[in-house]
Amino acid sequence: MNPYLYTPQNNAELPVLYANTGGPASRQFEQTINSTILGNNGGYVRCPCIIRLGLIFSDGEDPVTVITDILKQEGYFSPEELRKKFSLPESQLICRLLKASLRHGDCLVVKTADRNKVLEQALMLGLCTNQIFDPARPVLWTETSLTRVLELFDPAGFYK
Repeated sequence: MNPYLYTPQNNAELPVLYANTGGPASRQFEQTINSTILGNNGGYVRCPCIIRLGLIFSDGEDPVTVITDILKQEGYFSPEELRKKFSLPESQLICRLLKASLRHGDCLVVKTADRNKVLEQALMLGLCTNQIFDPARPVLWTETSLTRVLELFDPAGFYK
């Protein structure tokens, strides 16, 4: 009986309706998707990988203290001053956390790497969240932001 066509007689209540999810529980399932457009450089939809970012700190080091010390030793007073030294992508980029098995291939070891490269990556990591690189946001250095290992993708080919 359709409740919208039903006209109650003598102040009777509408019938109780039960929601249906579309089938019995035995027909409901989950499916893992193992596909992505991130890193696709060819074809109609393109989201090429621009850069991989990651810094490796020694055990027991505080990443914020280490990077702040390098910043001061190089003559800068704040992370924002690094914007003048390094060229950054002008638009937002998509970020993806790298799996643990892929992490250390492209990462810089802070103790032995060139300080300018370390500061450039620290600047970019400070402009990233887990999902987005945004050059308009303030540079935020936290232990979490400096220890992330990310791939940055240009979504321009997807949205054009």
